[in-house]
Amino acid sequence: MLNWDHVFATRSSRMRASEIRELLKLLDKPDIISFAGGIPDPALFPQAEFAQAYAELFSDGRAGAALQYSVSEGYLPLRTWLTEEMGRLGIACDVDNIFITSGSQQALDYLGKLFISPGDTALVTWPTYLGALQAFNAYEPTYDQLGLGNRTPESYRAAAEEQGSAVKFAYLSTDFANPTGQTVSLEERERVLAMADELDIPVIEDAAYQHLRYDGEAIPPILSLDIARSGGIDACRTIYCGSFSKTLAPGLRVGYVVAAKPVIRKLVLMKQAADLHSSTINQMVVAEVARKHFPAQIAKIRAAYVARRNAMLSALERHMPAGTQWTRPEGGMFVWVTLPAGMDGAELLARSVETEKVAFVPGQAFFADRSGTNTIRLSFSCASEAMIEEGIKRLGRLVGSTLLQAA
Repeated sequence: MLNWDHVFATRSSRMRASEIRELLKLLDKPDIISFAGGIPDPALFPQAEFAQAYAELFSDGRAGAALQYSVSEGYLPLRTWLTEEMGRLGIACDVDNIFITSGSQQALDYLGKLFISPGDTALVTWPTYLGALQAFNAYEPTYDQLGLGNRTPESYRAAAEEQGSAVKFAYLSTDFANPTGQTVSLEERERVLAMADELDIPVIEDAAYQHLRYDGEAIPPILSLDIARSGGIDACRTIYCGSFSKTLAPGLRVGYVVAAKPVIRKLVLMKQAADLHSSTINQMVVAEVARKHFPAQIAKIRAAYVARRNAMLSALERHMPAGTQWTRPEGGMFVWVTLPAGMDGAELLARSVETEKVAFVPGQAFFADRSGTNTIRLSFSCASEAMIEEGIKRLGRLVGSTLLQAA
């Protein structure tokens, strides 16, 4: 029998199963109240609109094009609509600044491949999006903590040089981040740009939750700030990653990158070598549904999710024992809970699933250094208000009893 471990590339040792993807299996168990999966509610998908868009493709003469190979850059009408949407966000660009991917996860994988050589330093927040760590890990980086105000550019450079490497990029989720639900302030965005200027590195801006704001004032994307200071997108160092997964539907796997043309050209070459192009037919129906229904769809999901967020914050106030803290997000899908010192989120999950039938994600998975053991992520997107009340009540009871046992 072949010794597979002997022939696998060294980078394969850094590939780990997603703890979140494993937890999604709990959603199939009817007795579990799950706050684990950070996924959109399928009841909110624009199913009728997609059904109509697919039907029209097969009845108006476009079926041949929909089922055919396509250009690697992406379907032109979709990229054209995205230029208009980006303009509404303060990001002036043209179609050659936009590249369509198979979900924003593919964008992160390509960007890791584009920038990271083994040992290079990637700056990420502590905690950060687990999918980004998984995408970057395959290219064997070293991680350093991206501080949003308490680190100097020289400290990053010195830390990298001490390990014989160089800083290659900064990655962060700017609005209602996965996992914390927190938003990077305007001042922090400007500091990240200034730091990137000093280090002469790109900034990867993950904007997957950009449209899911429920209250508070919108903050310009980092790419918008970069354009304003540099004079145009092709002079920018910021790479904006977006997705239709949280707004229209994740199963179609349509994401996008907005960046300077030299970056886009490299990503297109990667696409040609990897999978040629994203699904033509899915891009076509996304373009159609977005063009006709995007504002109404955004309004629908915001109305549903804000009620669930409010229910979760209210339930946490009522049921969590003293010493427990949590974020109060202005949008997105997540609340980040910091448990009392000494408590372990993974151990709590095991007991919770067994005794209280409540699932969540232990926070340690989101830290590049595997710290954060006393943190957990709660998602409110797929739970009704009644489920949220009951689930947080049970969870608070478990946290309280765990504290008493440790006393």
